[in-house]
Amino acid sequence: MTLFNWTRRAVIAAGAALALAPLAASAQTPEGVLIVGQVAEPKSLDPAAVTAVNDFRILVNLYEGLTRYKPGTLEVAPGLAESWEVSEDGTEYTFKLRSGVTFHDGTPFNAEAVKFNFDRMLKEDHPFHNTGPFPLAFFFSSVEETTAVDDTTVKFKLSAPYAPFLSNLAYPTGLMVSPAAVEAGGADFGRAPVGTGPFKFVEWRANEAVVIDKYEDYWGEPAGAQAVVFRPIEDANTRVAEMIAGGIDMMVEVPPTALSQFQGDEFNVVEQAGPHVWFLILNAKEGPMADKKVRQAVNYAINKEAIVNDVLEGTADVAAGPTPPAFAWAYNDELSPYPYDPEKAKALLAEAGAEGASLTFYVTEGGSGMLDPVAMGTAIQADLAAVGLDVKIETYEWNTFLGNVNPGLEGKADMAEMAWMTNDPDTLPYLALRTDAWPDKGGFNSGYYSNPKVDELLESARTAVDQEERAALYKEMQTIVQDDAPWVFIANWKQNAVTNDRVENFSLEPSFLLQLEKVVKK
Repeated sequence: MTLFNWTRRAVIAAGAALALAPLAASAQTPEGVLIVGQVAEPKSLDPAAVTAVNDFRILVNLYEGLTRYKPGTLEVAPGLAESWEVSEDGTEYTFKLRSGVTFHDGTPFNAEAVKFNFDRMLKEDHPFHNTGPFPLAFFFSSVEETTAVDDTTVKFKLSAPYAPFLSNLAYPTGLMVSPAAVEAGGADFGRAPVGTGPFKFVEWRANEAVVIDKYEDYWGEPAGAQAVVFRPIEDANTRVAEMIAGGIDMMVEVPPTALSQFQGDEFNVVEQAGPHVWFLILNAKEGPMADKKVRQAVNYAINKEAIVNDVLEGTADVAAGPTPPAFAWAYNDELSPYPYDPEKAKALLAEAGAEGASLTFYVTEGGSGMLDPVAMGTAIQADLAAVGLDVKIETYEWNTFLGNVNPGLEGKADMAEMAWMTNDPDTLPYLALRTDAWPDKGGFNSGYYSNPKVDELLESARTAVDQEERAALYKEMQTIVQDDAPWVFIANWKQNAVTNDRVENFSLEPSFLLQLEKVVKK
């Protein structure tokens, strides 16, 4: 039997497991085939075109970047680049590439391929720039020119020093795609991806499975599993039922209320702290939330301790601002979370003339890092009702939700749930809190927050070479943003996953990426 048929049979077995669940919890997935329960259907398998960790968890097994994160850390280590040098002024990065590496389509990985990848994202006149859009090209906006010096040497010229550059190269937006495959697939490349990673793409059946196989000609250590099947199972309770029934070997983002079901020897629960923040985007452009007093009132009105302790069962901490405490060097630990104070919330609403205001609230059914979004949204709705606000919830599937939220809330909603997992303290505020990150400018500032001082601090922080200087700038930014309250700061989560006892060598990463190359499935 071919591996392709083997993986198809694995998907069929997994799909049948839930139906068998009421009868027996003994379904067996094939040896060597790891079946992963994902939180949603991927949007695309083109790393330059997506933003969700749900998609990234697949992509990092198909592709590689010039750098990568050292296992268990957010420290940068060599990837497709063996080494690099940085000019004294911090504006030139020269990378020495690994030789003899090929993409899964047999074409060579070389400096010209690197140049193609970055020019495709950053140059509007590139012949394949129209295969975008590339929403996180912001990560590399400082790149003025990419030069292929020779086959194994590539040079980046930056417009100014940019401290997060090496870290951003390790982020999935910097993963290297096959130029030949992009040229062949055009805008459909994301349905037939080609990278250099330890696994190669087999097929994507919409709303059923993405199947990848071990790449036999991989330049590094071969993958431990013969194949991986990623199944989109958006409903958390359904993922739990499939895990118990044996239809999947691993599930990510275990609901806190379900953790007790996986305490036996046949399961292994894995946890890992990382830079995560769960928040509400507030529409600061129009409606009640345009008034800072109303935004602050909403922060006081929501009982975040109850959400963390009762809904999330202690698997998260209350957030104090836009920067996760996992970035210890940049985190402002002098800030305290907004306390639960409904009387103060009522007073602020009265001052703003917003008593009894009607609000539209976008809630997602699931998604990357969204924890228990429906239950959390319902609790938030009740807390706001208690201070006199009339909140209407509109619930959407994850990709539909992003399609509504990312273009901006104007004319649609007053607030929306959101969660980000990031690789550097620059990422989230730069992409979601700057004035120049409003959606019509290509960013993710969907609530239209604008503060010139915050803009200035963020621009300065990303060009500061000294880490202590960067830290001071980020801490000042956090103080201003917390007071301006463009978001409701809810929770910082410790990620989790569960595997069955047939899975070995699995660990979670603080990057929230799902690195599966060393995993063995018995």
